[in-house]
Amino acid sequence: MPGDPSSVLSSLGLDRTSEHLYFRLVPVSGHTVTGVARLVQTRPDHLLRDLAPLQERGLVVLTGDRLLVPPLAEALSELVLLESRRAAASADKLRELAGAVPHLVASTTRPDESDLTDIRPLDGELSSGGDPLELLHLMLRTSRGDMLWLRPDAWAMPRESRVSELLAEAMATGRRSRAIYPARALTEAPEALAIRARMGEQVRVISEVPTRMFIFGAAHAVLPEPIGFTDEPRVHVRQRSVVAALTLWFELLWSRAAPVADLESGHGHPDGRQFLLEQLMAGATDELIARKLGISLRTVRRRVADLMSDLGVDTRFQAGAEAVRRGWL
Repeated sequence: MPGDPSSVLSSLGLDRTSEHLYFRLVPVSGHTVTGVARLVQTRPDHLLRDLAPLQERGLVVLTGDRLLVPPLAEALSELVLLESRRAAASADKLRELAGAVPHLVASTTRPDESDLTDIRPLDGELSSGGDPLELLHLMLRTSRGDMLWLRPDAWAMPRESRVSELLAEAMATGRRSRAIYPARALTEAPEALAIRARMGEQVRVISEVPTRMFIFGAAHAVLPEPIGFTDEPRVHVRQRSVVAALTLWFELLWSRAAPVADLESGHGHPDGRQFLLEQLMAGATDELIARKLGISLRTVRRRVADLMSDLGVDTRFQAGAEAVRRGWL
């Protein structure tokens, strides 16, 4: 019945025997196990056996040789917290399993071999190891056309200077190089960008670069597996249609990225309005915008205020709508 404490313990899965024992233990909380056993008229080993369901739920706690009975509300609060953590862990595990299902299904979505007349492997491989610089040099020698780069953090890599040397050698033969960096590189690594620009590379910046990748003409495309910022394993694609599709993706990012006209001097300052608007439209917090653009939180807030003033609006939502109306996005 409502308000009956026994209903609370019953809801926790305790039987009448454990429930009865609990209420006998409440008045003797703090006594030794031996003393409690004597008070409830049982043997200590039998008492410890009967305590197991109560201990499992945190209704009784053994501290050394003493038996403690926390207030029921406190014990229930801890139990709810424990179960919520277990539920969260189960939810995370279920999300991982759900994420694996599409890969499992995708691996089975193949036509029956009896329906196929010509089966050939795709040209490329997933690999680790080898000398990355030697592989890069080989790809440069076996390709023609533009060199396209997504470089989210390349300036921090120890082999960056050697990669720049290989790039300079290729550009000396007349090949064009284009690279997209995250906007934070302008504050974190302006000299690295300036070196590339002085070699003749076309450099643009965007709010966020999603992965490392480079493409050499129509012959080679290399990116991490899975997409991200790791070096290995890597996917080396030579299949022309796949290389072409990745090139189209690069061109889409290139069209959205901003040129940095003064980069050759090492002091590039592109118009930051587009970056701010992209982040505001995505609902990013000021703290997240500061991390992505590599600037201070105070600078972000000042620039947002200036942007809203330029647009003549009072809210961030209005700023996004007005920017779209003016064609800024």
